[in-house]
Amino acid sequence: MKFTAFERSKQGTGASRRLRITGRTPAIVYGGATPPQVIEIDHNALWHALKKEAFHSSVLTMEIGDTSSPVLLRDVQVHPFKQLILHVDFQRVDASTKLHMKVPLHFFGDENSPAIKTEGCIANHVISEIDVLCLPADLPEFIKVDLSGLKKGSSLHLAEIALPKGVSVVKHGSDKNPVVVSVVAVAGAEPVAAAEPAADAAAKPAAKPAAKSAAKPAEKANKK
Repeated sequence: MKFTAFERSKQGTGASRRLRITGRTPAIVYGGATPPQVIEIDHNALWHALKKEAFHSSVLTMEIGDTSSPVLLRDVQVHPFKQLILHVDFQRVDASTKLHMKVPLHFFGDENSPAIKTEGCIANHVISEIDVLCLPADLPEFIKVDLSGLKKGSSLHLAEIALPKGVSVVKHGSDKNPVVVSVVAVAGAEPVAAAEPAADAAAKPAAKPAAKSAAKPAEKANKK
């Protein structure tokens, strides 16, 4: 994903305030052997870019004039009540250095799992993103999690998630294998199989009109 930045000559609180008035957002790029560089970005373009998941979790291509360099979004400062981005931090990427990043999880297949399909349960997503360690070339935009095998009373743990090649999980705390998805039974929900008798009962009233029509010839015979 690409974005355009511009060199920034003036620094300081007053300069940053005047920059925001003109529709630009102050930012900085740091890391690697190069000294930190102050830049500015078009605010509206940055605002729309931040709404995309890939802008937060993938290696970005920053274009300044005729040069381009790979960077990662590291920090965003937003105004407490205005729709205004105050400052953004980017980190330079070295192809030979592993990255520590948060990667979102994309869940699929829950509608085909026995727990959700027939056992009246729902899948509770306990964790929506995980910390990973990998080289920039191996960094995934997201990690897919298959929930089709979930059953009532079961849970999906971190160790059960299939990771892309070259990607490892960074674990935190004492729980080295936390629950990612838990199966929760819905109160009052009945298994799908219990709905079959109701379907048969619904079909019975259809036989009543036939009984009435069969009685008409008998009524005519009595009148004669």
